[in-house]
Amino acid sequence: MAAVASNDAVSPGGGYRPGCMTSHVVQGSLESYRYYMSRRTVMEMLSDRGYNVPDSELTRSLTEFHTAFGQNPDLDRVSFSVSLRSNPKKKIMVLFCGTDEIRKANAREIYAKLMNKDISSLMLVLQSKINSFARKELETYPYKVETFHISELLVNVTKHVLHPKYEILTAEEKKNLLRKYKLEDKKLPLMLETDAFARYYGLEKGQVVKITYRGGAVGALKTYRCIG
Repeated sequence: MAAVASNDAVSPGGGYRPGCMTSHVVQGSLESYRYYMSRRTVMEMLSDRGYNVPDSELTRSLTEFHTAFGQNPDLDRVSFSVSLRSNPKKKIMVLFCGTDEIRKANAREIYAKLMNKDISSLMLVLQSKINSFARKELETYPYKVETFHISELLVNVTKHVLHPKYEILTAEEKKNLLRKYKLEDKKLPLMLETDAFARYYGLEKGQVVKITYRGGAVGALKTYRCIG
């Protein structure tokens, strides 16, 4: 077995502290490590979006992952679905795809597989390319489809030490903000929908985010971005 460095760490008191890059080493295959890290990042992502993710999934260690899924995890078993805390009827399905290129026929097969699933949105974790015809096919799905390459999920971008605090404004909060400063959406600084943080939080065009940067000579600095 190859030794793989983990993002997990043990605190001075002996407790588990996820998300820190350390020299802590565990035994396991590179394949299982990639599934473990990407799956945990997705769990954290969906929890931050307001989905009901069990604490056991957020704190699962690599050893526990190996026990549950083995060294060569089955894609169907590592796939999962969770519901929104505020509206349990809204459910997202997360599917881990194989290493072959995703083509139009594959996109159709995925939809056929999910036809009887009661879901509101879909997230595909890719391990290869997805061609333009397949992407067009995903746009015909009757719900939102997000795609992430597994390499994008090996590290949680929000856990960087310099990561600012993000707060997504409600429609009413956005309205009050624009009224207070006598602004229109287009006058706010822009954050692209393809921005890594916008994708992490699943933000859509027109939404406004309050960003708080801490530290520095001026203390906390607050700014707003409109997704475009």
